[in-house]
Amino acid sequence: MSVDTTLPDSPTPGKDAARLPLPWWTRGDTNAFFGLSFNILVNVLTLTTLSIAVVKIPNHDVLGTMLPALGVALVLGNLYYMLLARRLARREGRTTVTALPYGPSVPHMFIVVFVVMLPIFLKTGDPMKAWSAGLAWAFMIGVIVMIGALVGPYIRRVTPRAAMLGTLAGISITFIAMRPAAQIWDAAWIGLPVLAILLIGFFTDVKLPGNVPIGLVALLVGTAIGWIGGYMSVPEVTQAAHDIAVGLPTLRLNLLGDGLANLSPLLATAIPLGVYNFTEAMSNVESAAAAGDSYNLRSVLLADGFGAIVGSAFGSPFPPAVYIGHPGWKDAGGRTGYSLASGVVIGLMCLLGLFGLLATVLPNPAIVPILLYIGLLIGAQAFQAVPKVHAVAVVAALLPNLAEWATGQIDNALAAAGTTADKVGMSALGQAGVVYDGLKILGNGGVLAGLVLGAIVTFILDKRFVPAAIAAGIGAVLCWVGLIHATEVAWAAAPKVALGYLFLGLICLGCTLLPSVRTPAEPEPALPEDTATATEKRTEPKESASSTETAESTAPVETAASPA
Repeated sequence: MSVDTTLPDSPTPGKDAARLPLPWWTRGDTNAFFGLSFNILVNVLTLTTLSIAVVKIPNHDVLGTMLPALGVALVLGNLYYMLLARRLARREGRTTVTALPYGPSVPHMFIVVFVVMLPIFLKTGDPMKAWSAGLAWAFMIGVIVMIGALVGPYIRRVTPRAAMLGTLAGISITFIAMRPAAQIWDAAWIGLPVLAILLIGFFTDVKLPGNVPIGLVALLVGTAIGWIGGYMSVPEVTQAAHDIAVGLPTLRLNLLGDGLANLSPLLATAIPLGVYNFTEAMSNVESAAAAGDSYNLRSVLLADGFGAIVGSAFGSPFPPAVYIGHPGWKDAGGRTGYSLASGVVIGLMCLLGLFGLLATVLPNPAIVPILLYIGLLIGAQAFQAVPKVHAVAVVAALLPNLAEWATGQIDNALAAAGTTADKVGMSALGQAGVVYDGLKILGNGGVLAGLVLGAIVTFILDKRFVPAAIAAGIGAVLCWVGLIHATEVAWAAAPKVALGYLFLGLICLGCTLLPSVRTPAEPEPALPEDTATATEKRTEPKESASSTETAESTAPVETAASPA
């Protein structure tokens, strides 16, 4: 079905685009602003707590140096993405472009704390050495992402959409949505009412009186329930108010230099995580394209890499990145202003040292439902924005991320009990029904592994067996050097898995010799007119309360084709 996506009152792309009356703020920006702000707020509160409670970095260093450094990156990054969105809007002559969301990367928060900084702190007892290692690691992440800008656009062109959106859905469902879901049900009397408000406000056309922002109402309701129900503590608020400290960003090149001097042990995680960063950014750009906004991938990768480098120079070990969730903020009505406003507000909070106070004022179960909303939306988009036959490939791309999340949960539980999987033994775990080794192998390098597996399955479903064999060969190479299905980056890191990918590729090549493959496939029978009409109606996404036109949400799905 063809849909005209040009607004009647918008100029056509070309010389008239420069005169496009592009507003700086819309009513939908207000909704998206509160949603994205709470999203970033949760993440900054989390990284603040992890830095102080786990790595034992002093409060004044976290609040006075680390957070101001992150605040600078947030303001500059979101300013850049607002300008990028406005340039895209003028180039295409439409007012419905949504800026990419930007903030501290969620997976990297936990990785830099538990994989990079905590082991060094436990070994040396010095939180400053741990901090310097985190800065060097973040710096290397930025460098690798900027290098990825050279090859990322090509990878995006040859990778099927089902593989990119599928692996993104895997990240979103596991690392973005599962923990918030657990936190909601742990205090269901606070979290579920908030979740209900968000689902009604963002997924239906129900409007509140006076078009009050859904995100603000959800937070106020959850906070009120939390305080009335005794979930929060007044003494903690009082103590946090005394600890407020204004901090200005200052260069911490000495700390960064100390970390870079001992960089080699960090490369084992920095290289695959840098690759992860640019592949995740690639998937996020593809997700935005599926929602109707086609951004230049190289521009996004360069900005993400630069943000990580600048942040590390000022003392932040938490690389910022384009967030998962652009379609959610687009569906909420966000355009070009919401992202910068979110970055400025959270950046000011970082500079003013307010996060210690906010952690005691706002109940966590009242904030985290926004992350579950994003997880639901991105998971659904992966299936909606690809042909039905590719749904199998989406599920295949999910699996490595699910395995990575599951092994992380197992490892954390065993660590809390003072043991490890190796000490318990694979036999004992197997008797309990836990196929630990298999999950560990499948989940290592989950993002890249999901892309490879999703691409292979997509090509097989399309009976494109030569590209499937090539993708399997790439998987074998990545296994051999340890970027997927291996515990470390090394030569011959996972030879057995690499051999498995080679055999898979040989089978695909063998299929090209079958007579049924060489014979052109018969076209699918056309649906009766009534059935086709009904199918189109069922597959058209429901217009959001804050959408300005139906074409905005339907056109990307109806016209989307695999980039492969």
